[in-house]
Order: sequence, then structure tokens, then C-alpha cells
Amino acid sequence: MGDNKIQMPGAFGGIMRYDEEYESRFKISPVQAIGFVVIVILFVLVLKMFWPITA
Repeated sequence: MGDNKIQMPGAFGGIMRYDEEYESRFKISPVQAIGFVVIVILFVLVLKMFWPITA
């Protein structure tokens, strides 16, 4: 029973750690992201009202 040893990978136990101070070119807040999604949904709904797909 004592021969069953589990070997873990090296540092961090296999978990990758990325730089926490990453600077992105695009900085948007969560409110702006939700607003953008709402605008896209409204745009699609307006397009479906004025140009319905007829098959």
C-alpha cells in the first residue's frame, strides 16, 4: 500500500499563472459590455421587424 505514491507536476501543481497586471488596449466596464449586447439585440429585432424572412 505504501508504494502507491502520486507525483504532482512541478511548481503551482499544474496551474498556470498569468501576469495579473496585463494592460489591454480596450478597456470597457461591465456596464458598457452589457449595454453593447442590449444594443445588438435591439438592432437584430428591428431588422427582423422591417425585413422579415419569408420562406
